[in-house]
Amino acid sequence: MLTAEENERLTKVGPGTPMGDLLRRYWQPIAAAVQLDENPVLPIKLMCEPLVLYRDRKGTLGLIDDTCPHRRISMLFGIPEEEGLRCPYHGWMFNETGQCVEMPAEPADTTFPTKVQTKAYPVQELAGLIFAYLGPPPAPLLPRWDLLVWDNVLHDIGSAVLPCNWLQTMENAVDLHHVDWLHGRFSDYVLERLGRGDLKRRGFGGGQLDADRSLYKEIVYEPYENGILKRAVRQGGSHDDPDWRIGFPILFPNIGRVGGDLQYRVPVDDTHTHFIYIKAHHQPPGEVMPKQEKVPYYQVPLPIDDKGVADWNLLDANAGQDYFAWITQGEIADRTQERLGESDIGIIAYRRMLTDQLNLVSDGGEPMNVFRDPGKNQCIYVPWQQEEDPWRFQLTQLHRAAGATKYSPVAKEMAEKILGKEALEEPVH
Repeated sequence: MLTAEENERLTKVGPGTPMGDLLRRYWQPIAAAVQLDENPVLPIKLMCEPLVLYRDRKGTLGLIDDTCPHRRISMLFGIPEEEGLRCPYHGWMFNETGQCVEMPAEPADTTFPTKVQTKAYPVQELAGLIFAYLGPPPAPLLPRWDLLVWDNVLHDIGSAVLPCNWLQTMENAVDLHHVDWLHGRFSDYVLERLGRGDLKRRGFGGGQLDADRSLYKEIVYEPYENGILKRAVRQGGSHDDPDWRIGFPILFPNIGRVGGDLQYRVPVDDTHTHFIYIKAHHQPPGEVMPKQEKVPYYQVPLPIDDKGVADWNLLDANAGQDYFAWITQGEIADRTQERLGESDIGIIAYRRMLTDQLNLVSDGGEPMNVFRDPGKNQCIYVPWQQEEDPWRFQLTQLHRAAGATKYSPVAKEMAEKILGKEALEEPVH
């Protein structure tokens, strides 16, 4: 268990907090680019800071304070112009650096605009995702994790805003034992309640689990250059299997790699998390895909409403099951009351890594996974246990509709094309 002070240090993310200072050293995804097609000005709250994201008429992205410094009106109703966002109240206009560039009611020869600056942060787009950097200058390079820059894949982006702190969503990524129970036995129970017991996944791994037996007979969590690498041996498996030989990582500080997904846990504030998936959908061997002009976006529904009532129809896939587990820990999990066992070594290792990096930043150092060398940032390899046969894994995902794939427009289109329309009419399992 943690003390109340330790828990607060790891969970609070506002400006000036230790964790807020650490997470601000990294580019964080904030929206899908296609969201700006419908509305070129979006409200963004990131690590307790209210902002607006906009795209001007030349296509330049900007992320600025949500309030005009003139008379404090909301910039959410701002007008995108050729080179900036104009306040709807008196026409003051700001560019992507936060500099005021026009004050229509002021004298033509005034120098006042040069003296007015609103808060602004750099933003970049990669693979259809818009990222923001809120840390001290100079900004590091936006990490080009491999699946973000792969050729001959189709991407899509899903997200959900969860009413809970970011840390309990991230600790899930270093807790392999939840897989056999939450996504195994509990999943079977959900299907039984929904009258679909014939589709039970039988303990997720394809064989009925005994009540006192885990899906895994060996698990280690190893620090590696980009985070923590998880290795596991399933019951009946060996160290020659990809789950052990290759493993599957978390990328420090707040990214999980799950198959063809990167999963970002982005703090909105202390009690809300923007959970963002970007998935690379592999194509059949030998098939060449045209480059995507736009990466589609979808929302993943929450399985629990604001009164705590569950919709069991949304608990039949991994995403809903994970959300349910995180949300029911409370807005900020009270780690002073937890009782960790030997199976929780991954969570302990991750908290230790967080603490070490917090201390490094407080001492004036630069944390891990901050990239500044362009030569090392062309395509950053991220190990994943299905990398030796990604198409076989892709087919498995299409059949099972696991995780957020259940809601993915690209996965749905691929399933209809490859498996047939009838496959989409079968219940998800």
